[in-house]
Amino acid sequence: MSAETINTRILLAEDDNDMRRFLVKALENAGYNVASFDNGLSAYNRLREEPFELLLTDIVMPEMDGIELARRATELDPDIKVMFITGFAAVALNPDSNAPKDAKVLSKPFHLRDLVNEVQKLLQAA
Repeated sequence: MSAETINTRILLAEDDNDMRRFLVKALENAGYNVASFDNGLSAYNRLREEPFELLLTDIVMPEMDGIELARRATELDPDIKVMFITGFAAVALNPDSNAPKDAKVLSKPFHLRDLVNEVQKLLQAA
């Protein structure tokens, strides 16, 4: 667990409760500081209060979907990294979606180890 990991704050938006708990546990076990929400609107409101290094969001959610959340997050903080998790990779990021260009997409189902590896890679990419 490196010093960078401990100070790295991840904002997680996932409306599936089991999935959310699962992801939080995996990321916290890897040493990340995670704030999690079950919808995009609450996540966005938290993001307006404090900075996060990474937004990890489901795409299909009630109130505000992940793409809208990511768009608003990058308007607030152009440096925030974005990773989408979705069971619908094909619909995920069509060119008209206005999703951040360098966002990463992780398709469900995925192994928790893959998630942690992808998060680490994304955060290390300057």
